[in-house]
Amino acid sequence: MVQAIRSALGVLSGFTLRLRGSPDPELSQVLSRIAALAAFVPPPAEPAAIPPLIPPADAGQHFPPEPHPIQQYRAIWLSDIHLGTAGCQADYLLDFLKHNESERLYLVGDIIDGWQLRRGWYWPQRHNDVVQKLLRKARKGTEVIYVPGNHDEVARQFDGLAFGDITVREEAVHVTATGKRLWVVHGDLFDGVVQHARWLAYLGDSLYTVILAMNRHFNRIRARLGFPYWSLSQYLKHQVKNAVNYISSFEHAMVDEARRRGCDGVVCGHIHKAEIREVNGQIYCNDGDWVESLSALVETMEGELKIVYWTTLHDPLEARPRKRRRVAAISG
Repeated sequence: MVQAIRSALGVLSGFTLRLRGSPDPELSQVLSRIAALAAFVPPPAEPAAIPPLIPPADAGQHFPPEPHPIQQYRAIWLSDIHLGTAGCQADYLLDFLKHNESERLYLVGDIIDGWQLRRGWYWPQRHNDVVQKLLRKARKGTEVIYVPGNHDEVARQFDGLAFGDITVREEAVHVTATGKRLWVVHGDLFDGVVQHARWLAYLGDSLYTVILAMNRHFNRIRARLGFPYWSLSQYLKHQVKNAVNYISSFEHAMVDEARRRGCDGVVCGHIHKAEIREVNGQIYCNDGDWVESLSALVETMEGELKIVYWTTLHDPLEARPRKRRRVAAISG
């Protein structure tokens, strides 16, 4: 204890001498030792950066998926859209038209269903959107050719006229990039039932409407369960032997007439069955429909013919039904 006090007094006396200006050799030695030790001690680490209370502007944001690329074709054929009916898959068609462009667009009949509209008026906003989309394509430079069918046969009287840059033709001939001549016609003129048993055609159309209603409800349930679109009506039709035989007879009649007209093949619609195949040495193409198969026929820039099925919406948010606008009643 006494020794500790003496040491403390010695240090104090040293500090006193230092303050008076007299150097203290022991104090200098102690400070030198402290400096030497400090040289071997690493500097303290900088404190970790504290994350800001407000996150960056892009934190937690959900960026939209990459847009689906727009496909460019030399020609596109669409038929059997049946605007004016509940069976028309307008959302899928609008999505297809948004993501596919062409130099020439053929509307191969039954675009508007006059038969159903005569029975009862049905024309939602999405059907209006389809018409506007087609007119917009025509305005922007796409050559749009409208070949009427049996459900919109009233338009055949306007053969050769143009409506909003859309030309009406009872039939047309398309020349592919490879030089193939394709006769373009709806095909109802080669349907014996439509031509010779009109009442049976109307009856069949009514039954077909019932099947399409079943198809809509069936696919609504599939969509809720997470399954993709699948055509119940197409499946039922292809299981009936008479329907298969009818389709085969129709195909042969179409290619025979195309050959008689000096063409290498035919593009048609009418029977709602998309197909590309060779029949009796001729090219038979059917572009399908937009109530069951949701399909189109396309010609690539190289002249290849393909069937495109559009059973998945690439912009599903745009397919949501729009809210109806309130229209104020005007009296007087």
